Amino acid sequence: MTKLDKPLRREIDINGEAHVVVISPEGLKLTAKGKRRGHEITWADLVRGDAALATALNASIDATHE
Repeated sequence: MTKLDKPLRREIDINGEAHVVVISPEGLKLTAKGKRRGHEITWADLVRGDAALATALNASIDATHE
């Protein structure tokens, strides 16, 4: 198995919109292409089952910045 030791960036299409997903040793980040802010989750949160909580928190923070 290849160890993940540096960020891996890929472009994906979600409902006709381009997004960038970055998989790093720290976690996962999904951002609309051309934007800086996105949704992040650490691997530890995912393993602990805190993914839903982290997603809801990020969404509420993003809503206050719009």
